[in-house]
Amino acid sequence: MYDIIIIGAGVSGMTSALYSVRSGKKVLILESDTIGGQIALSPRVENYPSIKQISGEELTSNLFEQITDLGVDFELEKVEKVEKVGNKFIVTTDYEARECKSVIIATGAKARKIGVEGEEDLVGHGVSYCAVCDGAFYEGEEVALIGDANTALQYGMLLSNSCKKVYVLTLFDRFFGEPGLVKALCNRDNVEVHHNLQLQHFKQEDGELTGLIFKNTQDGSIFDVNVKGVFIAVGQAPNNEIFKDLVDLDKNGYIIADETCKTKVDGLFVAGDTRTKSTRQLTTAVADGSTCGLAACRYIDQTEFGF
Repeated sequence: MYDIIIIGAGVSGMTSALYSVRSGKKVLILESDTIGGQIALSPRVENYPSIKQISGEELTSNLFEQITDLGVDFELEKVEKVEKVGNKFIVTTDYEARECKSVIIATGAKARKIGVEGEEDLVGHGVSYCAVCDGAFYEGEEVALIGDANTALQYGMLLSNSCKKVYVLTLFDRFFGEPGLVKALCNRDNVEVHHNLQLQHFKQEDGELTGLIFKNTQDGSIFDVNVKGVFIAVGQAPNNEIFKDLVDLDKNGYIIADETCKTKVDGLFVAGDTRTKSTRQLTTAVADGSTCGLAACRYIDQTEFGF
């Protein structure tokens, strides 16, 4: 029996674990993919207080080492079901079922698909959602980047360091990221920006991407670009389907919870990008993590000891 099981080993989940284990609780983190979440893929983090610059991988690795040194257990397993029976929770994974007194959902969000025919088939064959992971495969090549916010801007900076040319293609008439990142990217000699473009078709040959066809949303003209690689950064989507019988979801699939991070089920909390919130940043993930960790500990103490 664990005191707290945390689903997700991103920054919010690991911060929850940090506060929980330091409060004397027995804690387990379950993660189905990789440690660190989305921020682990960021080559440069420059907006975390007191740290001028650090890679996302180093930051999350440091946090993982910190919590495991303190005694947090970790298992690489996929959670398939969470249910509450009396005052305890049963968390079932693809490996086994475990009992605990409180659960924190910190599953984050995954890359959003554009939804154009052929996209799924070309993943790994020219279509990528992670420039950090796959950018090196296109060194010296021309590539396309679809997106207009901070993730896209960071990907563009990274790709421009090694690619011959980067076509940055946005649906709207402007960028929506930090002005400093916009300026830095647009100042790169090998970056070419085109706005007001909607993807219509993936060109392919023998199962490999050969280009993209866009339609200009203003004048209807066609923009055709021949590239072997495209990086898609058009936002994120939560993966909360397995929790729908326990929590309330908004129209976009995010778990409804306010700044207290409480769900409608006593003892069940939600942290980070997977919940409804106005700002999804590294610092707000950390804030949610501390809030959830302490709230879960209070819930357990109140349930068991009445204080």
